Amino acid sequence: MNQLKTIFLMGMLSTVMITAGAAIGQGAFYGIVVLTMLMNVGAYFFSDRIVLAMHRGRQITRDDDPHLYGMVESLAGRADLPMPKVYWIDDPQPNAFATGRNPQNAAVAVTAGLMHLLNDREVRGVIAHELAHIKNRDTLVATVASVIAGVVTMVANIVQWGAIFGVGRSDDEEEGGGLGALAFAFLAPIAATLIQLAISRSREFMADETGARIADDPEGLARALEKLAMGTARIAPVSAQPATASLYIANPFSGSGRSVLNLFSTHPAMELRISKLRAMRLGA
Repeated sequence: MNQLKTIFLMGMLSTVMITAGAAIGQGAFYGIVVLTMLMNVGAYFFSDRIVLAMHRGRQITRDDDPHLYGMVESLAGRADLPMPKVYWIDDPQPNAFATGRNPQNAAVAVTAGLMHLLNDREVRGVIAHELAHIKNRDTLVATVASVIAGVVTMVANIVQWGAIFGVGRSDDEEEGGGLGALAFAFLAPIAATLIQLAISRSREFMADETGARIADDPEGLARALEKLAMGTARIAPVSAQPATASLYIANPFSGSGRSVLNLFSTHPAMELRISKLRAMRLGA
């Protein structure tokens, strides 16, 4: 199912980009076709590296942080997963995410804010949640969607400025090309948001449940989510971007002044997630 979702998202991207190229003008059309082909290949094979680079993630080893590394290693063993790579992100907002196209090429990233705010029991709950995403094999579609949304938005910004300054237009092109470029610049961010919303919110409920079973501790994750809800509302993110918001365990843009983004949140309400965790009966 996740492979089908990935193919669907790539097909959606191709349709949006190639249609935009046709609207902008013949010269842009061929360039966008080539860009789309390269983007699809890159999104599938390198999306995890792209996302980690976007967040300036730093890979850590056992020597760098034996406590955190050992915690991930222990929980990965409980989940019957290969040991993922572990990344540290210098961001004061408490948060975490997992990425990778399969369990053999997976990574778990935590922020400095998360390690500062949560105690060991709560950190275990968060890591177990991220390992659950890897175990449920939904990291590929989420990471690909994030990269696609980011690239679509970036291209829209380039097209917008190009249309304003008349870059790439020749005298014999119809004026419709400029109008098409402006229309694409306006509609592309909306399309990027829709791509994010294509990722079902149910994946977070599934990861919460699976993670609670991996750690054998629903209450630990519930307490972590309570702290993360307060932390993400109070501390603005440094490295997170709207295009990658769906990857995180908590919506990084849930704070005041970002209400428009909340309307399009890919995360279910934190209160509902917490109540479901506290209603769990392990062993059932």
